[in-house]
Order: sequence, then structure tokens, then C-alpha cells
Amino acid sequence: MSATPPAAPTTVRYRMLFLLCLLAMITYLDRAMYGSAKGDLMAAVGQPEKRFYLVLVAFQIAYALFEIPAGWMGDRFGPRITLLRVVAWFSLFVGLTAFAGYALPGTEIVVIGFGVLVAMQFLFGIGEAGAFPNISKAIYNWFPEDKRGSAKGLVWMSARLMGGLTPFVWVLLVVIGGLTWRQALGVFAAVAALWCVAFYATFRNRPAEHPDVNAAEDELINAGKGATQANEAVPWGRIFTNRNVLALCAMYTVTNFNWYFLMYYLPKTLKDQFPSGNATDGGKLLLALLGGAPLLVGMAGCLLGGLLTDRYIRRTGDRKWGRRIYGMLGYGLAGCCYAAAAAFTGGNLWVFAGCLILVGFTNDLIMGPSWATAQDIGRRYSAIVSGAMNMVGNLGAALGNLITGLILETYTVKQMVDGKEVDVVSGTGYVTCFTMYAVVYGLGVLTWLVIDPTKPVVEEIVAPEPEPEETW
Repeated sequence: MSATPPAAPTTVRYRMLFLLCLLAMITYLDRAMYGSAKGDLMAAVGQPEKRFYLVLVAFQIAYALFEIPAGWMGDRFGPRITLLRVVAWFSLFVGLTAFAGYALPGTEIVVIGFGVLVAMQFLFGIGEAGAFPNISKAIYNWFPEDKRGSAKGLVWMSARLMGGLTPFVWVLLVVIGGLTWRQALGVFAAVAALWCVAFYATFRNRPAEHPDVNAAEDELINAGKGATQANEAVPWGRIFTNRNVLALCAMYTVTNFNWYFLMYYLPKTLKDQFPSGNATDGGKLLLALLGGAPLLVGMAGCLLGGLLTDRYIRRTGDRKWGRRIYGMLGYGLAGCCYAAAAAFTGGNLWVFAGCLILVGFTNDLIMGPSWATAQDIGRRYSAIVSGAMNMVGNLGAALGNLITGLILETYTVKQMVDGKEVDVVSGTGYVTCFTMYAVVYGLGVLTWLVIDPTKPVVEEIVAPEPEPEETW
């Protein structure tokens, strides 16, 4: 009698990945919309649009400071309950932001003025801080080692897709569709709340906890992982003094310092440099698409970077250079593209936009390798290490937004557009920013040479396979 062939692994892990990709899309929808909404939002609280960078800095500081606490929560309590708390929290503040500048009925009392708006964005940042470290933890729990880079690349691809579509969605909903900016924010908050319901019903922390996972899939996912120790103390000192972790944090600062221009400032940049595009609905849609295009092509960079790093490691067994090569390549090319954008500022729309679109693609080649490296280094502390990387990176984002905002404010001038006097940034301001970004990317290439993904913070001891019993 022939033996029964072993069952094929189930594919529940891909359903979990789908939920995580949806979450990545929601987080970017709720952040990228500020690139389009900031004019209306600042007018509602009686402030010029050029001061919006203060709102962004408040968000980025909170986002940075709460990365590690949120990562610790994921490692301690599991990504399921942590992500539910994260999304419920930040969706609340997206909804509340819709009431900015709104007077209480029958009074002239405005509860959410500019100061409260800045404070609310700090609270919003606290909420969003836990999303990506706990997505990283969930991927570590649900995917085998040689598929984590690809999975993380898909997550970032999804984030960039939604971030890139958001200016277009905003034009469809608000400019053409007739919704107010307040109603649009309410829609975005509701989408996040619906995700919470689906996630609670479907997601589990580990494969063994999910009723649809068979033994073959559980074994496939957990092959080579060390056993989790109950109530094991987190080695905070080893994490924060580890050379690899410090280098990883420095590397990710480069991305965050440079990249947020594309999400928060590019839509206005195109309007400033090419005002004739605002004359028709078609022109507005075109500028909105070009404004979001760096994020749209960035999703291909995220996916490609993840696939290439995993493929290199599978073919060569060299994890160190399998992560480094694509990080260095992405940063080097992104710096060249920003330098080219500086040269073409104020010139041809398609060439100028094309340079910045390529920044989005080349920068995002590093997303899969960098987050996979955080998992390589962190192992069972991957949420904490990912949180540390994202924390320092977003302190870099806060600094980048502050410096960018000050530069653009310095070069803001009054111009007449369609019979109205408006604030417009001169081309010199954008050239200054792009040149600065190119130099920072050059420094980023060097940081990858210090990172070694083969040296985790804590070595895991994998239990030996039990020897087969003798049969007679």
C-alpha cells in the first residue's frame, strides 16, 4: 500500500498579506491627502498655506518618537491587537481634522484653531507610528525568510500606489465631484474604520493560531526560526548600541529627509512652475496625476527592490551584498535624478516631472531591502528594530520638512494668478532643495557599506531536528 503524499501548504499567508497591503494604502491615503487639502485646511484656521510645514513637523516628530513604543507593543502583545489600536486611533484624528476652523453652532467659538490643529497632528502621528513596524512584525510571523523582502516590497508598493493616486482621487472627489474637503476627510476616516472590522475578523498573530492554516504551511513559514521565549526581557541596551542598528537608522534617515517633498510639496510645485495647467479640469487632473506619479512608479520600485534582493540571496547565498547592492543603487540614482530636476526647474513640464518621477522609482528600490534588513537584524525583535529604524528616519523627515519649509518660505513671493494675488515659490527655492537632496543621497550610498544583515542583534538558537525513530 502506497503512503499518502503529504498535504500541500495552504496559502493563508497571502490573505494576511492582502490585509497588510490594504493597511499600507490607508496610511498613505490619510497622509498624502494633505498635499491637496492643506490650502483649504490652513484657510479654515486662518493661516497662510506656507506655514503648513509646522503641521508636518508636528506629525513627523510624534511619528518618530512613538515608533519604538509601538514596535515594543507588537513584539509584546502581537501585531493583531496593536494594529487595531493603531488604526482606530489615527482614523479618529483624521475624522476630527475635518472640523478644523469649524465654529460651534450658534457661536463664533472655534475649538480647532491652528494651535489645536498642530497638536492634533501630533496625536495623529502617534497613531500612525505603529503601522509599519507592526506590519513588519506580521510579515516576520507569516512569511519564510526568503520571501520577506518580496512581501515587504508588496506592502510598500501598495502604500506608494495609494499615495500616488491620492491627488487624483482628491480632484475627483472635491474639485470635480463636489464634496467639501471636510466630507472627503470623513470618507477617508470611514475607510480606515471598515478595515478594522475586516482585520479583526480575519487576522491572527501567528499561523498556528489561524484555523485555516495546515501543518505544512506552518512548517514552511517557521523553518529556521528560533523558539520564542516566554516573558523574555528585551535587550534594549544591545539593540540601541548595536552598530548595525545604528547604521540602519542613519541609512533610513536619508530616505525620509529627501522623500517627503514628493508627497507633500510636489503638487504645489507643479502649480507654481506651470500655472497654465490650472486653467481647465483636464489640466488640473494632469497636474494631479504628475504630482502623484513619483509614488505610483515608486510602487514598482518597492516591488522590484524586494524581488531583486531576495533573488540575489537565493542565487548566491550572500545576504550582505544582496541587501547592500540595491540600497546603494537606489540612493545613487535618486541623487542623480534630483540633480537633473534642479537643472530643469522652470523648463519643460514633462522633463521636469520626469526627473522627479524617476526619483520616486529609484528611491523606492531601497524599501524592500531596508525593511528586510531590519528583519534580518532584529529577528524576534524585528518590530522593535524596525521601529527604531523608522523612528530615527522620521526624525530625519521632521528635519527635512522643517528645512524644506523654511527654504520654500524664504523664496515665496506674491504673484497675480487668475486675477488673485497668491503665494508662489520661485524656481530658486526648488533648485536649492533639489541640490540639497542630491547631496544627502550621496551620503546615503556610504551608509549602506556599514550595514551587515548577516549579524543579528541576538543570535537565535534553532532547536535541532529530532532524530527519526528506528523502525523494525
